[in-house]
Amino acid sequence: MRQLSRRARRGTLALHVCASAGWLGMTLCLLALGLTAALTGPGAVAEASYRSMKLFADWLLGPLALVTLVSGLLLSLGTRWGLARHRWVWIKFWLTLAAAAASVLVFRVRIDGTLADVLAGRPVLPYELVIPPVVSLGAYTFMTVISVLKPWGLTKRGRRRASAARSRG
Repeated sequence: MRQLSRRARRGTLALHVCASAGWLGMTLCLLALGLTAALTGPGAVAEASYRSMKLFADWLLGPLALVTLVSGLLLSLGTRWGLARHRWVWIKFWLTLAAAAASVLVFRVRIDGTLADVLAGRPVLPYELVIPPVVSLGAYTFMTVISVLKPWGLTKRGRRRASAARSRG
């Protein structure tokens, strides 16, 4: 892929940061709702928390995860960082892909199941919908830190490309 123009790169970067921050904020909201449901026990407050979690997960979780993933992919492929040149970019890509898949395919489905159980009067595990957002927050925090620090240097592919570029130049 050819390099993004400065304007396209900056626009994509702004979109990526906003979507990532939104995904992080959504996860904090889901954690707060999960904790509320877990700490209040069965009843109207827990049901309202689970209903709210379902609403947020159905309408916002998937789109924020997808926009974060796609904009990050565009940035990596359309800038000097590349997707597989730097270890931090490569790790961040795979963690984002895993987190997006887990959010949409596992966590969202578990929210639906928990709400169905609550509405049917079946018991639910109190912290069932607390652990996934905690894990997600850990992953997002880690990805944010490596985005800022850019540790670990080049991958083998990145070293080969750098070496080839030096021999040509």
